[in-house]
Amino acid sequence: MKQAFVFIRRNPALCASALILALLGAAALCAPLIAPFDPLAINLNAVKQGPCSTYLFGTDTLGRDIFSRVVYGARTSLAIGLSATALSLVIGLLAGMLGGYAGGRLDMGITMVTDLFLAFPSLLLAIAISVLLPPGLLSVTLALCLVGWASFARLFRAMTISLKERSFVEAARAMGCSHLRIMARHLLPHCLPVVMIAATIKVGGFILAESALSFLGLGIQPPEPTWGAMISLHRNYLPSAAWMVLFPGCAIALTVFAFNILGDCLRDKLDPALRL
Repeated sequence: MKQAFVFIRRNPALCASALILALLGAAALCAPLIAPFDPLAINLNAVKQGPCSTYLFGTDTLGRDIFSRVVYGARTSLAIGLSATALSLVIGLLAGMLGGYAGGRLDMGITMVTDLFLAFPSLLLAIAISVLLPPGLLSVTLALCLVGWASFARLFRAMTISLKERSFVEAARAMGCSHLRIMARHLLPHCLPVVMIAATIKVGGFILAESALSFLGLGIQPPEPTWGAMISLHRNYLPSAAWMVLFPGCAIALTVFAFNILGDCLRDKLDPALRL
């Protein structure tokens, strides 16, 4: 108990962000148990009700409970953010590590493709890809994955180039280890701290990008509840019924903020350069 108290006192930001994300994850997983109403249920007798004991976050223009829609929207945002990060991380890791380790023409080709993707503004590229795909959860995830893998690839390529000439890699080569074994057993473990930091921050960026796509009507389509779509649908009611925009907007800001703070705290703890 004393050790836990000391850890919390020394790492308040880390603990606060982890607690926020744990609560959001629990809310997303237990949405049917937490949400008091069906997020799709229309109630014309409760249109534009302000926050009260019955409707904690108020209701929208169709009488739908905003609290229930925000809770269910957490499922969509977290699912897309985590899955897009995982896919782009795997692609970027394979491309960057393979190019950095092999060098030569293979590295040149991978670098050219990576630079091509990085040359476009990420949100505009995600919009262009989303337009070409049918709207839905899978399409948004693929669009964000195609946008995000290049930054991971550049990061892992740089790390691989700096590590592959180290003495422990030379020793592994001298012992007859295969190239695949060297990358998996000797290079990858040294990349894991940076992987954790980059992935944590990227989740927040993907959640923000998904909200932007939903705001533009290119993400998950109504009536499915998503935070970005809720803001888009009710932005004209901001002066008269601000709660319809305020609560989903706060959910986006709080989630992205928590992931960014968690990433910064992990960087401070895991990056050896910052501990010198």
